[in-house]
Amino acid sequence: MLTIQSPITSKEIRLTSRPVGVPTAANFTLAVTELPPLNPGEVLVRNLFMSVDPYMRGRMNEGKSYVPPFELGKVMDGGAVGEVLDSRADGVVVGDAVVSNRGWRECFIATPAELHPVNNTMRPLSVYLGALGMPGMTAWAGLQLADVKSGDVLFISGAAGAVGNVAGQLAKRKGCTVIGSAGSPEKVRFLLTECGFDHAFNYNAGPMLPQLNLAAPDGIDVYFDNVGGPALEAALSALRLHGRIIACGGVSAYNETKPQPGPSNLFNITAKRLTMKGLMVSDWMNRQAEFEHEVGDEFQSGRLKSRETVVPGIHQAVAAFLGLFDGDNIGKMVVSLA
Repeated sequence: MLTIQSPITSKEIRLTSRPVGVPTAANFTLAVTELPPLNPGEVLVRNLFMSVDPYMRGRMNEGKSYVPPFELGKVMDGGAVGEVLDSRADGVVVGDAVVSNRGWRECFIATPAELHPVNNTMRPLSVYLGALGMPGMTAWAGLQLADVKSGDVLFISGAAGAVGNVAGQLAKRKGCTVIGSAGSPEKVRFLLTECGFDHAFNYNAGPMLPQLNLAAPDGIDVYFDNVGGPALEAALSALRLHGRIIACGGVSAYNETKPQPGPSNLFNITAKRLTMKGLMVSDWMNRQAEFEHEVGDEFQSGRLKSRETVVPGIHQAVAAFLGLFDGDNIGKMVVSLA
């Protein structure tokens, strides 16, 4: 057991004001804090990578949501993977790799119950924030939720993001025809050449429905919704009888200052007898080991590709987060803290 005697300082990102519309750097501040000595049963962790995710935008608003809001003036949190620097807890040793929800900071003190041990020989360790982490598990759970099976035609919006590209790759492994929409020609190429999608199109190149109809002239069976808005409206038109919708995210509306009108064709849910199910990955945590085994094997064998957009340094964490809404990332956006 290593005992660190000198005080440990840690840089951290705090939310200083609640964004109205699109967040700006002025809503955040970089602060330095000094960590106290370890108590018995505690662990000191240095984060190596932290995650920035679109859902965090909702936590910046005041009021109840499906996740608690960030507190003003306090350090934020989110997914991170790090290494144990010191331990006064049984079963946790220096050098262990752990995943936590204590991102947006360089170092922290926690109990073992707050940590999820992972394979410290896995490279890159940041994969535990992407394909083998919350986004990958969201993709995996969504396919389970909608009972996606061989022969299904699946359309994924936001397909070049952390969830969408994994969902498409896993669906291909199941024998599906997979279609993705993304926001640039580079992202379309990524979906087609690296992820093995059957069809992909740039939603900025023109209206979505004609492009979706061109990719799936006979319609789609499943829509994996990461975007909402026009993408959902296009999918409602393209879905076949008894189609299924996985309602995972609605990034198109995260920065809106007032509620937006819903799709004009919602009656298709009735006319086509569609099923739409909301997806919260937290409901699936009792199956995390199953996910890690199944998808971990896919990754380690090379069958599942993992693309990351890595931004160096905690001082660039806010810029990385804001970049999510400008489409700066292909695959998972992570911040390197090592």
